[in-house]
Amino acid sequence: MNIIINDFNIYYEKIGTGKENIIILPGWGNTRPTFEYMIGSLKNNYTIYIIDYPGFGNSSFPNRDLTIYDYADLMKNFINILNIKNPIIITHSFGTRIALILNSKLKIKFKKLIIIDGAGIKKKRNIFFKVKQISYKLLKKIGNILPKKIKNLYIKKLINIFGSEDYKSLNDNMKKTFSNIVNEDLSYLLKDVKSETLLIWGEKDYDTPLCDAIKMNSIIADSGLIIIKNGTHFSYLDAPFYINKIIIEFIN
Repeated sequence: MNIIINDFNIYYEKIGTGKENIIILPGWGNTRPTFEYMIGSLKNNYTIYIIDYPGFGNSSFPNRDLTIYDYADLMKNFINILNIKNPIIITHSFGTRIALILNSKLKIKFKKLIIIDGAGIKKKRNIFFKVKQISYKLLKKIGNILPKKIKNLYIKKLINIFGSEDYKSLNDNMKKTFSNIVNEDLSYLLKDVKSETLLIWGEKDYDTPLCDAIKMNSIIADSGLIIIKNGTHFSYLDAPFYINKIIIEFIN
């Protein structure tokens, strides 16, 4: 199904007919297929909503750069338009950023919040990253004095050398949005999370490391942490049966 919200044309799916509502907020670039097993175990007892973010899956990207607050505002409008009351929120990675703003800043009430390998705490950069960042900025300045044809090729070459895999995989119109999002530190919102929260984290998550989970758990007042042994950043795919069982127990 599609829904128009401001200048967003958003594709979403609604699965199940249960009285209680669950909204799944996927990670960056993820769509429904990676949550099939989770949805399958929940759909008989709940109504589940999951969207494709702008620029991914079947949702188009608007003609402007976005910030994380645009994504949160989009989800707030989605919840209000569809009249989704007191939802249980399940997030992975990037989706956690949206949930933190919804609950802490926009005061959207959640029945419960489940965070799986969540993002939102800005990474501490080591000396090697800082040297890489400075080098990129200096080399980019050199590109500004080159002729336009050469400059474009030069900048693309720099991105191939210095850019992350996530960044390089994006269309040009989404690159600025990606930079806006990953550079936003939302740790200041953790103290304002009012929902009962369960953190589920892969022991070997190197994208959003376990120290982030420990920090979230120490700041969010009503929270608990479960660590998935040998789990990665996609712990819900590493141990799907175990995590689904944990989620159902927590919801109940």
